[in-house]
Amino acid sequence: MKIVVLDAETIRFEEAEWGEVSALGDLELFDYTPDEAPVIVERCAGAAIVLTNKVPISAEVLGALPDLRMVGILATGYNIVDVKAAKERGVAVCNVPGYSTESVAQHTLALILELTNHVARHHASVYNGEWVKSRHFCYWKSEIRELADMTVGLVGFGDIGRRVGEVVCALGARVIAHTRTPKGPPAWKGFAFVERDALFAEADVISLHCPLTPETERMIDAGVLKMMKQDAVLINTARGQLVDEAALAQALNRGGIAGAGIDVVSVEPMRADNPLLDARNCIMTPHIAWAGRRARKRLLEITARNVRSFVEGSPVNRVA
Repeated sequence: MKIVVLDAETIRFEEAEWGEVSALGDLELFDYTPDEAPVIVERCAGAAIVLTNKVPISAEVLGALPDLRMVGILATGYNIVDVKAAKERGVAVCNVPGYSTESVAQHTLALILELTNHVARHHASVYNGEWVKSRHFCYWKSEIRELADMTVGLVGFGDIGRRVGEVVCALGARVIAHTRTPKGPPAWKGFAFVERDALFAEADVISLHCPLTPETERMIDAGVLKMMKQDAVLINTARGQLVDEAALAQALNRGGIAGAGIDVVSVEPMRADNPLLDARNCIMTPHIAWAGRRARKRLLEITARNVRSFVEGSPVNRVA
């Protein structure tokens, strides 16, 4: 049985570390595959199982692969696969849920702390000689804020949102959350589920942890940004398409909000004309919140389990 991995480089493991998967069939690894249907079809020809992180599996691709029986997504989100077409062709689609909760929560906290403590800005200042030249034993380039004095608003309250809430609560922040289906409120002091507009108006830190849907696409628009406090910061480690990037850049540049911590953008890799590249007080990382080494190991372990379960006739983590 042929198993093809289309973009193995995205999870940065040597071929030997794919041992559990290769034990289940004839494994062929491609570090990178361009987003071109003819190339994808050529590489997947004859494969029963295709594993992909971000290489799209369209209806056209599915129609050209008669031997394909399973698509395994090396991620939680599965919008890169035409699920409807897969169902129609009897192709199972399996994802990897829950592998990155700790990694994303940690990265979210790192972005929050950078925007409240400004570590990088002060580091650069020291290495530019400002401390050597200072008349005083200390100085600060930006106001340092304590989370214990702040309200953190979480948009989305699944596993990652809850973990972020738990972490910032431990640092003294009050936590509020908005979700479509509020249930199981945690016993954190001051916690409350709130309506969306109330969250944007009240929170000092707003962190996005909701899925991308037609209802949430570009939900952070000019109107929402005007609701936010002038000293509030926005964190996005979820999906870039949740944010109207031009509106966010304008809000940052005119001082409408204090800052943003962004790990995802609407088109990835980021384009040179993305307006956030020129925005003030915008901290950006290249979609790495999910990518802690232990998280990537979990991803590979769950992927191997998905493939094994499918081969044994009892698919798990099936989304189609």
